[in-house]
Amino acid sequence: MSQQANPRGTFLKIADSVKRRIEDDPSMTELPSLAEVMSDHKVSRGVALRAFGVLRQEGMAEPVPGERWRVVRAGARIDRRPLDQRIADVITTEELQVGEAFPSASALAERFGVSRPTVTKALEKLEAAGVLAGGGQGRVRTVRALPAREERS
Repeated sequence: MSQQANPRGTFLKIADSVKRRIEDDPSMTELPSLAEVMSDHKVSRGVALRAFGVLRQEGMAEPVPGERWRVVRAGARIDRRPLDQRIADVITTEELQVGEAFPSASALAERFGVSRPTVTKALEKLEAAGVLAGGGQGRVRTVRALPAREERS
């Protein structure tokens, strides 16, 4: 029986391959997409997910809702708050006032390294919470209210 015909352990080989990429590239912050892994290794989505699961068990990667899996490095500080909360911080960090224009979904997608649809969902949450106003195709979002700061104990 040839190596190709036996799928047992394929996900482990893929996990090892991705691990080597992480170790060889200290600037790597996210795993390749599932589609890339499936295409590069000619495997199903399930096999690719099992490989990512191995990396998760070994503490090398973690899933991020709405984004690619993130590489976990010892000592690296990562903001794990939901995207809508991180986007709301833009108001504070850029000292935006009520009524001012808010950055576009495209600019935010590039800034946070996520897709535009993912940013749009987060912006919709902020609109529903009353923090932003406007939006929609061709319309500029504006700051409607300053976000409440969370008190940390």
